[in-house]
Amino acid sequence: MKNVALGLVGVGRIGVMHANNISALNEVLNPRGVNVSLRLTDVAAHHARTVAAGLGAGFLPSVEALIGSGINGLVIATGTGTHPELIKAGVDAGIPVFCEKPVAMNVADSEPVLDYIRANGGTVQIGHQRRFDAGYLAAKRAYEAGDLGWIHSLRALTCDMTPPPVEFLASSGGLFRDCSVHDFDILRWLTGREIVEVYARGSNNGDPAIGAVGDVDTALALVTFDDGTLGTVSASRYNGAGHDVRLEIQGSAGSLMVGLDGKSALASAEAGVTFPEGVSHLTFAERFDQAYRSELAAFVELILGERENPCTPEDAVAASRVADAAQESLETGVPVRVVLAAAGR
Repeated sequence: MKNVALGLVGVGRIGVMHANNISALNEVLNPRGVNVSLRLTDVAAHHARTVAAGLGAGFLPSVEALIGSGINGLVIATGTGTHPELIKAGVDAGIPVFCEKPVAMNVADSEPVLDYIRANGGTVQIGHQRRFDAGYLAAKRAYEAGDLGWIHSLRALTCDMTPPPVEFLASSGGLFRDCSVHDFDILRWLTGREIVEVYARGSNNGDPAIGAVGDVDTALALVTFDDGTLGTVSASRYNGAGHDVRLEIQGSAGSLMVGLDGKSALASAEAGVTFPEGVSHLTFAERFDQAYRSELAAFVELILGERENPCTPEDAVAASRVADAAQESLETGVPVRVVLAAAGR
């Protein structure tokens, strides 16, 4: 039996989700001869101790103690501002790191982290969980097999049922950076092409406090790929029908829709059509429950040297470059060229 000890930093909403998913990994990995244990820490020590006790996990009083306890991999689920130093701490310890997106608050802050990882031979997987979703994987296979022909249009959307707290939005970097960045990443990943220009618009018809902190509650971006293909990326904080994440791919030989299932947050206006009949997803956590589990299983495989990195820091920063361009276009009202990575980045 191969034993893998994972250390988790941060037990807020997404950290608790990761803690639960790590604890459940053995259901899948034990039959393959792998045993995973969990240790965690958080500045909110009492809460962290409670989470650890409920999962039968170990609690450590600090990041330094956690890393020094002999873990085989570090999972970072803290606020974005802490990501760079925690990534560096894991790299310095010589252990693989899994970090929730993004690498840093913006591309400018991310680039020194990329340089540090490379200079020190670090291994870092970034948490873009849609790459592990069954629908997106099936669409990528269909496209690569030629089933869709050449793509003429892509339409991606991410709509939350309700907005997060305004306090979060005040430091999130904006709707494109904290939400649509997932769509930008999946479009690059699926097509294998770069987005080279973005033209974005946004609106605020919900809580005025969202606009007061410099964000929008609804936005649309027209993206142009390096081969001239067009796509749209839309997002909203106020989708009362439920959490809605979809991708429509239209090609010369066929079309596919990711996210169209019995729990889709939409209804047909056509007579006699009752699909979808299920209760809509309420949050991203349930919509991508299996994907979140799969990305952590992939991290264990990465630690064991059984697979290539499924989402590199360079991948994540490339998506952030598009998000930054979208935010700039939103603020200026004009199309913005995406600044692609320099050679070697």
